[in-house]
Amino acid sequence: MRELFIEIFASLRKNKLRTALTGFSVAWGIFMLVILLGSGNGLKNGVLSNFGDYAINSIDLYGGYTSKPYAGYDKYRRIALRNEDLEIIAREFPEVETVAANTWLDSKTASYGDRFMKLGLRGSLPQTARLEGIHLAAGRFINELDVERYRKSIVIDEALKRLLFRDADPLGQQIRVGDSTSRAVFTVVGVEQGTANRTNSYAYIPLTTAQLMYKGNDPEVSNALFTIEGLDTDEAMQDFENRLLARLAAEHRFDPTDRSAIWIGNNLENFKDFMLVFNGIDLFIWIIGLGTLLAGIVGVSNIMLVTVTERTFEFGLRKALGARPSSIVRLILTESVLVTALFGYLGMVLGVGVMEVVNYIIEQMPPSDDGFGGTMFLNPTLDLSVAVSATIVLVVAGLIAGYVPAHRAAQLKTIDALRHNR
Repeated sequence: MRELFIEIFASLRKNKLRTALTGFSVAWGIFMLVILLGSGNGLKNGVLSNFGDYAINSIDLYGGYTSKPYAGYDKYRRIALRNEDLEIIAREFPEVETVAANTWLDSKTASYGDRFMKLGLRGSLPQTARLEGIHLAAGRFINELDVERYRKSIVIDEALKRLLFRDADPLGQQIRVGDSTSRAVFTVVGVEQGTANRTNSYAYIPLTTAQLMYKGNDPEVSNALFTIEGLDTDEAMQDFENRLLARLAAEHRFDPTDRSAIWIGNNLENFKDFMLVFNGIDLFIWIIGLGTLLAGIVGVSNIMLVTVTERTFEFGLRKALGARPSSIVRLILTESVLVTALFGYLGMVLGVGVMEVVNYIIEQMPPSDDGFGGTMFLNPTLDLSVAVSATIVLVVAGLIAGYVPAHRAAQLKTIDALRHNR
């Protein structure tokens, strides 16, 4: 085997320019494949990051307007979700695991001392933090006692903490929320993790407190959010949605087939649709990348054919001295795989290096005002499975590139090879 590699490297050194140009075509093909795969991976990670830790197996419900007349009611009637609907969903549907809800309020002014800031305020249930993937930098989220006792507890974000409290600890401090005509004092119990540099701010208070203070104790909620378990097929999911809509239709007296009355947002279906799209993108990238690599394979194959032509007399002499055709095939295939793998790995390393540089630049970018990272392109690096796949592609490419020349060399007749160019 050692003699085989010595012979191959001697042949490559003899034709340095030809070997370099051939290797460049292979390196470029693998380089572009890695760049394309990394870019596709970065796009997928960026889009999926918008889900954050949001519960994927969850459903959002929003009230809407009827589009059909029903039981004496005219169409275009507003349907609003209420606290009773949350109890119905939790009690009557065994597939439902956890139920949360929110009610969005008008923009308010929060103040502490002589500092103030506008913020978006919403009333929430404790389960909202888990279902929406809300992380805390300090303290806690709204809890059950807050809801039961209508406490004036508030969870602020880091933007509000930075402006109102600067470097001081906000936990346990009281802030004023509202204007001079309707101002309430809330106790800070937690700080939501996020960016402290955004210009808009959000805060959470108990749902019951929000309904009592700002909705006239109206039990209406802006949305209901709940997780589901055990629905493994599209048919089961569709049946669940139909049963859910029918039950809410009976409660609010609208047509059970009227999907405009209650808007159902299925996050699991949205996630599956995203993954289907990105699987298609991955397939497209592999096709384009392999097409680019194919150009390099053709170049290697052509060069190996030239090598066989140049060494025809040598191969004839080998056969005359008793060499088997398999030894010649092994020589050609090994040289082809070696050239392809050597330059292919060089291209792959360069491609991975470029993606790492891009990833480093993205990580240094400041987060956006919304706190979600500010980019649709995130972590465009390749995992181990892609590296293994690229390795397999390299080996297969080398074998394909060397097969035709090797077969041609093996089929040479000894007498014809010895007469070649003689």
